Amino acid sequence: MTETQRRLGYLLKRAQSAFRLRMDRALDDIGLTTSQYAVLAALEEEPGLSNADLARRSFVSPQTMIRIVAALEDRALLTRQARTDNARVRAATVTDEGRRLLRRAHLVVEEIETAMTQGLTRIELDQLTTSLDSLTKRLEDG
Repeated sequence: MTETQRRLGYLLKRAQSAFRLRMDRALDDIGLTTSQYAVLAALEEEPGLSNADLARRSFVSPQTMIRIVAALEDRALLTRQARTDNARVRAATVTDEGRRLLRRAHLVVEEIETAMTQGLTRIELDQLTTSLDSLTKRLEDG
């Protein structure tokens, strides 16, 4: 392994890329993209998010989010309604069909995460998630 390949940033990006590729392939089998999954999962946790909120949570541009939400709405996986506090903002919620597909998608993602963390003890996994969260917060705050 070269010096560059030992750098934490490189290893994080390599892990993220491998994870994303696995997710893309597995979710495609059930008819979702990784970005669509991220949107449905965010709305499951917090119904009523706007396109801007969804874009921030899904790591895509607002313009890209418009297309993602429109595709999900066309498939009746989510609905949008004008918010009472601001008629220009349309709040999205997951439909029953969207929740059914999301349950399947969660299982797919859990399988990938299980394969990725195979061999780690519960303590090691807790330490890893705590460390990654801490590193992320330091970068976001600083």
